Amino acid sequence: MRHQETARRPAGPVPRFRAVGRSLSVRNFRLYFTGQLVSVMGTWMMIVSQDWLVLSLTDDSATALGLVTALQFAPMLLLSLYGGRLADRHDKRVLLVAANLVSGALSLALAPLVFTGAVRVWHVCALAFCLGVVNAIETPARMSFVQEMVGPELLPNASAMSAAYFNLARILGPAAGGLAITWLGIGPVSVINAFSYLATVAALMLMRPGELRRVRSTARDGRAVDALRYVGSRPDLLLPLLLVALVSLFGLNFQLTLPLLAKTVFDADAGSFGLFTSAVAAGSLLGALAGSGRTARPPALLVAGAAVAFGTAEALTGLAPGQGSALVLLALTGFTALYFTQAVNHRLQLGSDPAYRGRILALYTLLLQGSTPFGALLTGWAAARHGTRAALVGGGLISLATGLAALAFLALRASRPATAMPGVAGNDRPPKRDPASRG
Repeated sequence: MRHQETARRPAGPVPRFRAVGRSLSVRNFRLYFTGQLVSVMGTWMMIVSQDWLVLSLTDDSATALGLVTALQFAPMLLLSLYGGRLADRHDKRVLLVAANLVSGALSLALAPLVFTGAVRVWHVCALAFCLGVVNAIETPARMSFVQEMVGPELLPNASAMSAAYFNLARILGPAAGGLAITWLGIGPVSVINAFSYLATVAALMLMRPGELRRVRSTARDGRAVDALRYVGSRPDLLLPLLLVALVSLFGLNFQLTLPLLAKTVFDADAGSFGLFTSAVAAGSLLGALAGSGRTARPPALLVAGAAVAFGTAEALTGLAPGQGSALVLLALTGFTALYFTQAVNHRLQLGSDPAYRGRILALYTLLLQGSTPFGALLTGWAAARHGTRAALVGGGLISLATGLAALAFLALRASRPATAMPGVAGNDRPPKRDPASRG
């Protein structure tokens, strides 16, 4: 029998300080939160060391760093929808255990090359691509697994807590990674990251399967094309997906822009390099906490407004006169970026049929991260040709224009209620019956 008492919202008013993390009252999610915090810290340590390694091997080449970033996210384009199909058809916990074990093994494989001095850029490229393949399978399962742990009532809070652990790790991990590179070198960081995956594996194995709220797909074979048809019948899902596609392509390229900003604009060393990533993470953590009290589906206007705020913050970051002001603006950029992506995430999850959720989140992941190869190459080209500042300002202005266009579209629709799209302006409730399941 499924245990549901632990996932219910506490009766009566919840004190504000407890409401922020109320999903942590669920044992399975509490285990997951702890394991992921340790694992993601190791991942961010590795990201910092990988970026520093590439820049060191290539004399600060923005193009080489863009290539590595593109290879790491390219599998999202090819495999995300397949990963969503697997998440809808199979046990997500088993998928996550396997994915974390494989990721740990891949990370460990880089260490001997670094220790012996035999590492080359193509080794880093190959590792990035292989990890990207695993992430394309793991991400839809991980995102849709959250609701299985806590149920729909606590989903917004649990999603915010997931963003909180991710960004808390992004604060601590890069700072620790920068110090570890200085004191120990890149090789030991690879080993630390490899073993950090075991924390998530242990958390998943300690869970109580009977307390999970599993949802099986109603589709016979969980085809990706069925989810695409479903989204096509739901204009209220299309708009946030289009927004996240454009903003991700041009604006959300931090894995490339942050190391370039640190090293080529402000001439930071390895120890202070992590501060730039940590500044974004600190703002993102505040953005997660700001959205943790959300219980209803975010309106489309909020999603579009968050895109405008992000674009403005990123453009201002590109104009920052000094390192101190850049760190402050990066924190603001992190806040608005997280608030935007969380609003899109919640709008999709709370407005879609659970049977399609894994594939819809796979589509979201494909647009959010699968666009990174193109965004990284574009940003790398722009930074090499016009400078890092111009790349940041350009990405911010395009994101700003995208958000303003969405706001104008919503205002136009709201002024014509007879032809307004359901769920876009006014009624945020999904249709009672899934049009894609008729017949």
